[in-house]
Amino acid sequence: MRSVFVGIVLATALTGSCLPPASARPLTPAEQRFAHWQGIVPSCDSASMTDVIASRFAERESAYWESGLAIQEIRDIRETGFRSNGADYIPRRFCAATAVLNDHKTREVFYNIGEDLGMAGTDALGSVAQSLTLGLLIGKTNVSSNINFGVDWCVVGLDRNGAYGLNCRSAKR
Repeated sequence: MRSVFVGIVLATALTGSCLPPASARPLTPAEQRFAHWQGIVPSCDSASMTDVIASRFAERESAYWESGLAIQEIRDIRETGFRSNGADYIPRRFCAATAVLNDHKTREVFYNIGEDLGMAGTDALGSVAQSLTLGLLIGKTNVSSNINFGVDWCVVGLDRNGAYGLNCRSAKR
């Protein structure tokens, strides 16, 4: 009797028939769940976003690392994904570009622009600390729709504290 019971348990466990079918959660776009998101994110080549990256990079390199490095130009800008984490997450546009630095070297830069992430849930001091360590920036505000855009970025080879992993892996998404 016991061997029959064990056989039935093993058979149902292997086929999965003893469990109800897994139901995925409904995929509802973030802007339909939370009224303050609109699903509108600036393009990768938006001058306001690349200017913020360049200025905060120079600020971080000067104040924190004392390297004197600065981005002179951001070129070859391309989008690598839009909402690639899923429609039910904060709307983000993922980008890659080439940064020309004042040491005449070019490096890849990966960044994402997130809707309504301008303050990143921190006060001004917290934002400065994040920009120094993680590259999270206070973005520009779209005055007409009152949306803040935050930019999270990583320059390959200059992520000295390893916040984004090898070759800025976690910024690429």
